[in-house]
Amino acid sequence: MFTDVVSTSGLSTIPFNRTHIAENELNYLAEVVHQGLNSGNGPFTKRATELLRKLTGSEQVLLTTSCTHALEMSALLLDLREGDEVIMPSFTFVSTANAFALRGAIPVFVDCRPDTLNIDERQVESAITNRTRAIVVVHYGGVGCAMEIISALAERHGLALIEDNAHGLGASYRGRPLGSFGCMATQSFHATKNVQCGEGGALLLNEAGLAARAEIIREKGTDRSRFFRGQVDKYRWVDIGSNYLPSDLVAAQLTAQLESFDRIQVRRHAVWQRYHYELSGWAMENAVAQPMVPEGCLHPAHLYYLLLPDLENRQSFIGHLSQNGVQATSHFEPLHSAPAGLRHGRVASGCPVTEKTADRLVRLPLYADLDEAEVTRVINAVLSYKVV
Repeated sequence: MFTDVVSTSGLSTIPFNRTHIAENELNYLAEVVHQGLNSGNGPFTKRATELLRKLTGSEQVLLTTSCTHALEMSALLLDLREGDEVIMPSFTFVSTANAFALRGAIPVFVDCRPDTLNIDERQVESAITNRTRAIVVVHYGGVGCAMEIISALAERHGLALIEDNAHGLGASYRGRPLGSFGCMATQSFHATKNVQCGEGGALLLNEAGLAARAEIIREKGTDRSRFFRGQVDKYRWVDIGSNYLPSDLVAAQLTAQLESFDRIQVRRHAVWQRYHYELSGWAMENAVAQPMVPEGCLHPAHLYYLLLPDLENRQSFIGHLSQNGVQATSHFEPLHSAPAGLRHGRVASGCPVTEKTADRLVRLPLYADLDEAEVTRVINAVLSYKVV
């Protein structure tokens, strides 16, 4: 989808995303291939895990094959039963809901805030019923949700709090890393993320007693990891689970990316800042909303979006950028009104902000290898559009 093409203007198109190749990435991949230790839980799995511990501050980190699988593991760890309810935003990727629906739980969709596009914390408590088991927050763009309010709600009602932190690696809320507030948090290393290994993820465990069972769930429901540590003489099927463990090839790529995290972030923030400041006048003149980062939130420059006044302008704007050699895209479609959302979930009290946001949002290209000349081209293409 996001490949280099030639636009109608004859210019080479700036793709929406281009994956960054870290300094040691190819060497690490070759090392795994030559050593022949490419199954899961190899040397690079351990190295990537340790780097994530340092970056997130979490003592218990398990690499997974995707953020989707990390979310599925969190649902298994909660022992959800059919009819249990899990509160979450409607404005999120399908995996947030799918992981819990797979266990028979009912996703309960809550509207997003119009400023940060995060779940509206003011509407969470009214969505709680006697069947509610958990609250899942999604830090959109890596901008932290109102965690002091949501954490207090979860504690007061005895609910598990899970952070879908797919966008937020390296971000913080009031000095605390995102991913450290819930009993569990999930990370994504998909090709579009700040650090990536094509497909990959991680589960952060912030509550004592979860790690042992999570390790078993990740290893197909067996105590295989204990066997390889010499803690049991044979490994057996002891719980439900699946194969959520990535190969060491994936971990090798991720290790190199994590080692380059600071350099990647410097470049992404530079692009984000240019967009934000050089487009501010145009945005004000054309009634276009830019990202809002509240005080106390440190964001990771994961994405940069613009909110056009309406769907017609959004579609026209994307077409205009394409004609000028810039590949832009919309983002999430509301889950509450999706076919599977209607079948498997319920909406708490309407999601009008989510519906309007989904119709208006455009994401601009943002990646570490976007050079200054390309950023200038994107900015000029945006400035040449007039909202009608």
